[in-house]
Amino acid sequence: MKTPVWIPPRAVVAIQLELIAEHGGLAGPPRTGDLEAALARPQQQFSNANPQPSLERLAAAYGLALARSHCFPDGNECVALAVIDVFLQLNGRELLAKEVDAADTMQRAAAGDLTEEQLAEWIAAHAAVQK
Repeated sequence: MKTPVWIPPRAVVAIQLELIAEHGGLAGPPRTGDLEAALARPQQQFSNANPQPSLERLAAAYGLALARSHCFPDGNECVALAVIDVFLQLNGRELLAKEVDAADTMQRAAAGDLTEEQLAEWIAAHAAVQK
């Protein structure tokens, strides 16, 4: 697999601000160290795993790290879901899950009820090649 297109921290901050503006919630600066660590997780997996993980597995690493690390004052699960979707789109795939199912899945992931592997399986079941 070629190196995926990664999402920079400034884009994730912009995503969070957009979600807060659209849906409400507490705005505020991210905890920079936690955000950088969360965004590094899929990149580390890509660099160190043999065999290399699938895009869905890397998306799950993004999602779980962001949902659980509480990088932002509010909207962490929404940010995690948006980053999963953006990452997949940047790399030629798209998330096709229904909004209610996706929100429930991210809440379960944030609560620790889903492993990264289970989240990756859910993403794989709800993703397709972009048309």
